[in-house]
Formats: sequence, structure tokens, C-alpha cells
Amino acid sequence: MAAALAVISPTASSQAEVSAQACTFTDWVQGQWYTAGSVVRFEGNYYVAEHDNPGYSPVISTWYWEPTSCDGGGGGGGGGTCASATDWVAGRQYYTGNIVRYNGSHYIAEHDNPGYDPVISTWYWDPYNCDGGGGGGGGGSFVVSEAQFNRMFPGRNSFYTYQGFVDAARTIPAFATTGSDTVKKQEAAAFLANASHETGGLVYIEEINKNNDLCDESQPYGCPAGTYAYFGRGPLQLSWNFNYKAAGDYLGLNLLQNPWQVAQSSTTAWRTAIWYWMTQRGPGSMTGHDAMVNSAGFGQSIRSINGALECDGRNPAQVQSRVSKYQEFTGVLGVAQGGNLYC
Repeated sequence: MAAALAVISPTASSQAEVSAQACTFTDWVQGQWYTAGSVVRFEGNYYVAEHDNPGYSPVISTWYWEPTSCDGGGGGGGGGTCASATDWVAGRQYYTGNIVRYNGSHYIAEHDNPGYDPVISTWYWDPYNCDGGGGGGGGGSFVVSEAQFNRMFPGRNSFYTYQGFVDAARTIPAFATTGSDTVKKQEAAAFLANASHETGGLVYIEEINKNNDLCDESQPYGCPAGTYAYFGRGPLQLSWNFNYKAAGDYLGLNLLQNPWQVAQSSTTAWRTAIWYWMTQRGPGSMTGHDAMVNSAGFGQSIRSINGALECDGRNPAQVQSRVSKYQEFTGVLGVAQGGNLYC
């Protein structure tokens, strides 16, 4: 991936406590995957997940969990309940786990905030599905079904789960939810086609060659994980210290200090790829998202990811590989390919 400016996000409060409300919770289970906003009961107390985690202890891993008040609601799925949701009010203080209604949709606070707009301040708010926890492109309503995903990646590494993809997508709500059904499917096909190319069909989690110095030492934050630590990881092979810094700031994760997180959590890996797709132009003139929703064509998404090495005749075989995969995936989704497939 090419150079990108860091996107700085405010730091979450160290002790975010949800105001007392009925909440749906489960008893904490070691090793079970929890997404941000999940509420658990542990030794008689309640905790809300501040960040996705693979079942870390709520009293030891305090970066992942925060104490919360919960005056009822009983067991069930994670992530709170909409029974106590209130209409969002600008300027009102909200705490991690609070659920609000906004323009007919529900959102859950991922971080404490003084009434930021749920649609604009997506670092603070996640879409929330009141029918079963999780929002945005959750479950069967997502533009790509699990059956279609399995058809696209029959030999994928088990690390790249469909649920991880959907959970990641819901945290960046404009992804594959913008425009007509045709545009949504074309964007999903384009993103997954590029991911397939980068990872050999979602087989590789990490770059094979880890012996490259991908540290831009001119950056003021340097490379605290080591100059050889920022090799490619995840569906779009996130690379370079400045990309790890920018992605981490946007997602609320310290990826600069610990880039290995991207290869340890399926959801985190997918989130970094969607972050790049939605926000970074790379060597191109637009993001992959903009290329697809503004009808610039699949070729421009190639340019934003690896155009400096592949486009304008530099490596036509690699471009063809991406285009062929896009054509295959649009076929799986039953949607037209659109124009401008090449770069």
C-alpha cells in the first residue's frame, strides 16, 4: 500500500461507565470472541467490551473491558438492548454501550462522547441491529451472503471468517451500503476481488517475504515495533508504519506499537482493509470506495491499491488477475460489472 497521511482520533476515556439501564448480557466465557459493545457478567459485576477481543479477562485486560451498570435484562446475545434506547440528542453525554435512535436507525456508543453525531463520528458510534446485536451489514441483510462468500473463497484460510468480515463492515457503515443495490454489490465484489488477489484467495494472512524494511523513519512516531515489523497483513496486506499508525488511530487500536494484532483477529484484519478501501487514495486519485460508488470503475480501485507498480502497462498480468476475479465475483452476486475495468 502506498503512503497515506495519519488520521488522528481522540483517545477514549480510561473509565467509561454506562449509565444504569437494562442490558442484555451473557456470562463471560474465557476464549469466546466478543465484539465492542458486548456486555458480560463476571463474578457478579458487569463489563462492556471497549474493543473486540478473544475472551480476555474483564478484570485483567482493562483496555478491552470497562465496568458498566446493568439493572436487568437477563442473559442472551451480547451488546445491549434497544428497549432502553433513547432518541439521540446533540450535546448530551453518552457512555460506551449506550444505544440511541437516530433517523430511524439505532447506534451503540463504542466510546464515551459528548453527543457527537452517530453518522459523522463513526469512531464513537457503531450501527446497531436491534434484532440481534451488531449492525451495519449484519447477518442475512448484508450485501454478500455467507453462501456467496463461501463460493468466492472455497479454499480460504479459516482465519478469514465471514462473520469477521460482516462485523468489520458494520463498524464503517458506508462500506457496501452506499447507492443502489447494483452499486453496493459492485463495491463488495471490487473490494473482495482485490483482497483475493492480495492474499491468494484469502489464504495468506501475512506477507510471505518479511525481510523488507517498511519503516519510514522520517515520521515523528518512528517504528516502535521494529523497522521490519510493518510487513503486509490482512485482506489488503496493510504495510508501512504510517499506514499502521493511521489505521490504528482511526480504528481505536494501537497498531503502531503492536502491528501483530492484525494477524490475530479476523475482525481487526478485515477492519484495516476496509479502512484503507474507504479512506486512502494510495497512488491513485480516489479511494476504492469512491471509484465504485461514483462510477469511475474497478480499474481505479486497482490504482488506489497498487497502481504505482501495476497500472499504465507496468504489470498487465497482475491487473488482469484482479479484473478476472472481479468478473467472477460480480457473477456470484448476479450484478453487472460496469465499465472501466482496467487501469
